[in-house]
Amino acid sequence: MKSFFRSLKFARSPQRVPRRRLSIDISRVAAYAVGDVHGCYDQLMTLERIIVEDAGQLPGPKLIVMLGDYVDRGPASAQVLEHLLAPPPQDFHRFCLMGNHEMAMLDYLDGHLPLERWLQMGASSTLLSYGMDVDHMRRVYRSPQELDDNIRSAIPERHKNFLRSLPILIDAGPFLFVHAGIRPGIRLDEQKDEDLLFIRRDFLDNAHLLDRWVIHGHTPVEKAEPDGRRINLDTGAFYSGKLSAARLWDRKGRILST
Repeated sequence: MKSFFRSLKFARSPQRVPRRRLSIDISRVAAYAVGDVHGCYDQLMTLERIIVEDAGQLPGPKLIVMLGDYVDRGPASAQVLEHLLAPPPQDFHRFCLMGNHEMAMLDYLDGHLPLERWLQMGASSTLLSYGMDVDHMRRVYRSPQELDDNIRSAIPERHKNFLRSLPILIDAGPFLFVHAGIRPGIRLDEQKDEDLLFIRRDFLDNAHLLDRWVIHGHTPVEKAEPDGRRINLDTGAFYSGKLSAARLWDRKGRILST
């Protein structure tokens, strides 16, 4: 009976520590929000060059807000995280938000999510970016626990600490930066972390109810553009090759893409 209950240890959602929520003033800042990267390092480097060139025409401070989902699916998740740990482009500040794929990676690293569940989300490419071939490792490490231990120990501590440090939301007055969206009609301080990371239809179908602009990703679209009072910047970089950003400055918006 005890072994039966042990087998159910991943059936419940883990008790996560609530993520930080930030509040900033961007009224005098040129802010660039970047959609889901998903391991597409080359596209991220290209988009950053486009952003820097665009920002060179604008006065005042500059800000990049990364909207989450830096890992899985694409070929270079480890390189993306390493880049985000490095200083931002000159004259820029950068905030990186939590995405549901970072949460899944953390849940696996902390023992709250089985490897198979993470692999279903595209983790095999993430592990390859760290030099780990899961199929080969399964032939070497016959015990699932031994396999997990070796994978977890191979992820650099600085990457783990980066994932643990990620805030989940930025309140910027008329703009809200978040990975997936919010639940319309619910006060911001009552929004659940799970919704901020995973919500889809209840948010997407009710954009007309929003009382501020929500800048988000999470649900891939062919083209980044306003819809109601939201802008979805997830243009499926890992399969489309197109990584997108929105520039918010002087009460105007502009979409930039690779």
